[in-house]
Amino acid sequence: MAQLSFGQAVNNALDLAMSMDESIFLAGEGIGVSIHYDPNMPSHGLLEKYGPKRVKDTPVSEAAIAGLAVGASCMGLRPVVEIMFLPFITLATDMLVNHAGKLRYLSGGKSTFPLTVRVKAGVNFAAGCQHSHNLEAWLAHSPGLKVVFPSTPEDAKGLLLSAIFDPNPVIVIEEMGLYWGKGEVPEGDYRVPIGKARIAMPGKDCTLVCYGGATVTALEAAAILSKENIFLEIIDLRSLVPLDRDCLLNSVKKTGRLVVLHDATKFGGFGAEIAAIVAEDAFKFLKAPIKRVAAPDIPVPFSPTQEKFYKPSARMVVDAVKSITG
Repeated sequence: MAQLSFGQAVNNALDLAMSMDESIFLAGEGIGVSIHYDPNMPSHGLLEKYGPKRVKDTPVSEAAIAGLAVGASCMGLRPVVEIMFLPFITLATDMLVNHAGKLRYLSGGKSTFPLTVRVKAGVNFAAGCQHSHNLEAWLAHSPGLKVVFPSTPEDAKGLLLSAIFDPNPVIVIEEMGLYWGKGEVPEGDYRVPIGKARIAMPGKDCTLVCYGGATVTALEAAAILSKENIFLEIIDLRSLVPLDRDCLLNSVKKTGRLVVLHDATKFGGFGAEIAAIVAEDAFKFLKAPIKRVAAPDIPVPFSPTQEKFYKPSARMVVDAVKSITG
């Protein structure tokens, strides 16, 4: 095990994958230049190691980046492209939703189209609403795309390696605020299966489902609630599509309560799908109404003070849990 930051874990996965398979290349805006001088940035040092043929800076065009990825995967390569911020993926959705997500289906499953899209997400950087809006529910709603959202350095490496070598297109969402957080990461070719959640904390009183940076908030809330003898079972989904329904339902059957937490806006958010699955398949086990804790349905504010208000807090989670466990 190595002690790595989240960003270093991503870098480790990219480096290892490129050393294993010469058909893998990286492309994105500024992916090999100054913005990645920080050693915690995912592509740090890879241009120097693999050269401009395999680490390619692109024009400022998300549509072109996604088109490059689709075309390259059709020709037998394994592209790993970066969309700098999650809201910018809207400019790439034609290629990703109408082409990448559907090509294998249209081939009757006879052909594979391996491509990976890495995209940054999250608030608390005062980057404004055009850079900070979480749109994972949009991507999860598009058949043919796999969507993963790690919360730890270990999963950042393991899920990315699984994504790169998956025969289908995979969107890997990386929380910017996690890049500098450190943790133990297995060395070598370590992969986390796509579609398997993890129980980040076992508990008996209420199931709390989360992913990405919201997992940190969930653990903070759990620490507060444990002092009042309320013990959360925290499920870190890791993978949104495919979803680990068994882990979710088994936990709710045990605790009888469910709170869903994410940093995206509430209306139409991914938490609504989690709530619907439990309502359909585990309703008889529920002891209280399902609660969702999410961002307000407004664009992300630029002001740091307002942005802090926008992001769901541990206190909001505590209040939601206590409202159904009292």
